[in-house]
Amino acid sequence: MDDKLKKLLENDRFAAFIGIELVEMEPGYAVAKMAIVENHLNGVDMIQGGAIFTLADFAFAAAANASGQITVGINANIAYFQASKGKLLIAEAKEIAVSQKLAHYNVEVYNEKKDYIAQVSFTGYKRSGKTDA
Repeated sequence: MDDKLKKLLENDRFAAFIGIELVEMEPGYAVAKMAIVENHLNGVDMIQGGAIFTLADFAFAAAANASGQITVGINANIAYFQASKGKLLIAEAKEIAVSQKLAHYNVEVYNEKKDYIAQVSFTGYKRSGKTDA
């Protein structure tokens, strides 16, 4: 994992605030995880959908920016499949297609039991400029 890019991702203060940890990162691929705590739960004691989405978004950002070119999300579609009963969520981002300016990713979110919790499709826009990675 490139130290400069890892530092850039660690500067994501919201991801750090909710406890997201980067596990693996390479161009077009990343894994992030989040231990579930009381603050991740909604009013009916299920993991809040926004927490699941944020984990997936962070994994997408790591995979999309790992090549060193700044890539930002411009579209995302999420499908929730089931409530997680686990204590950990894992998001695995994989590049599906890439062009000069656009990149498409699928992110699968599952728990430590490998229950499939959600799937997010992202489109990223490759901006001019480098991440200095």
